[in-house]
Amino acid sequence: MKKLKVGVIGVGRLGYEHTCNIANRVPGMELVAICDGNVSRAQQVADELNVEKIYADPAAMCADPEVEAVAIFTNTASHVDMIRIAMEAGKHVFCEKPLAENVEKCLAAEEIIKAHPNQVFMLGFMRRFDKSYRIAKKKIENGDIGKVVLVRCYSQDPRSTFDSYLPFAPTSGGQFIDMSIHDIDLIRWLTGSEPKKIWAIGGCFEFPQFKEWDDGDNVSCLMQCENDVMAFMFANRTAAHGSAVETEIVGTHGTLRIGATPSSSLVEVLSENGVCDECYQDFVSRWHDAYITEMEVFRDYVAAGKVAEPTVYDGTKATRIAYACKESFLKNELLTLD
Repeated sequence: MKKLKVGVIGVGRLGYEHTCNIANRVPGMELVAICDGNVSRAQQVADELNVEKIYADPAAMCADPEVEAVAIFTNTASHVDMIRIAMEAGKHVFCEKPLAENVEKCLAAEEIIKAHPNQVFMLGFMRRFDKSYRIAKKKIENGDIGKVVLVRCYSQDPRSTFDSYLPFAPTSGGQFIDMSIHDIDLIRWLTGSEPKKIWAIGGCFEFPQFKEWDDGDNVSCLMQCENDVMAFMFANRTAAHGSAVETEIVGTHGTLRIGATPSSSLVEVLSENGVCDECYQDFVSRWHDAYITEMEVFRDYVAAGKVAEPTVYDGTKATRIAYACKESFLKNELLTLD
């Protein structure tokens, strides 16, 4: 098999995870270049992974004829600029979610991608590539639980990682845009429908600084989709037990539950404290396999020359809904989407 030669932009926490996967865990991919504004960090990762080429300038890396595809893991505000640079250089592009920090930039990304129809673009909503979620999606399509009635989503980040999150909080866009956007994408994907009514609530229950950013440390939203399916999502940054993502799909003839107990393994610890299921302590560990699978899928889309999913339009729609959630949260009003 001819290997797809990939250059990576951004080797922070998530970028490093993906970069290691591309280098060592995704057959048919070859990591040929690393780009990061922090050159010493790029050099450190390149040395670890035996990559010769490092860049500080994304345009310079994208101009490298050896690079066939570019994987973008920079901050959200830079995504559209990175997509433009890579697409205009003739590269296929994988971009981590969210697509952009506002709808206007998402629409700009749509135009960039439409202008390059022979290049593959894929957005990194990795939960679609988790084995359990793919099984659940297939069961829904097979009619195993009848008609879907409700999708319930919990996304909780561990309080142990809160200090590392704080520097990004003011520019993250808030819980709905930065965190719940995964659940918004799942709701759209699992129901095959778009939310039409939303009511979001929440507050600053422990960290008052979230109010300065028009945000809450615990937020939730009730939705009704165009096909009348109900949805509920909850997000927080204060989970004592670790990283926990739970999804329940209730149907007329059955129910599917994913991650009801967020155990990191099948091991139970029996001690003087009782019986304990140890939980994932960060989101990267929870989605490790899904990150690998989505890169394998991107590789296959490029090889086949097919339009990839999730698409740029999935990114725009999820962002639009996330902003509506934030508007509802700030106004404490039920909103009807156009």
